[in-house]
Parts: sequence; C-alpha cells; structure tokens
Amino acid sequence: MSINSQSDIAANLQIGPTDRGMVRIYVEAEGIDLPLDFDPEEATEIAEELMAAVEAARQMGTGGGKPKKPRR
Repeated sequence: MSINSQSDIAANLQIGPTDRGMVRIYVEAEGIDLPLDFDPEEATEIAEELMAAVEAARQMGTGGGKPKKPRR
C-alpha cells in the first residue's frame, strides 16, 4: 500500500505526552494497538512534515487531487 492508496480501514489517533518526556502517537484500529513514541525533537520534525503536507494538499485544492491552474 502506498501513500496514495485508499483504504476502508477506520482508526482512532491520539497524540500526547508520556510520563517519560516522550511524545506518543497512538493508533488504534480493529485488532491493532500501536503506540509510537518520539523524543520531542523527532516529534517537532514530524509536526513540520505534517504541516508541509497540509500546505501541499491545500495547493492541490479539492479537484480530485489535481493541482489548481494558476491565475493569469
């Protein structure tokens, strides 16, 4: 499965600090409990990558994943 493959899998996502000073991304789906712990620096990098992906998605708009034509 790639980043562009669609899926019908539903999951819950929780993000928060742990009592050991880590940032946990916790994914829960049917039959899956996946805790992912990151140090604060790694979590910052993930947040920056997420924000970059958000901006790229906004640039594509809602036209089925195709970039918007530039205005002239």
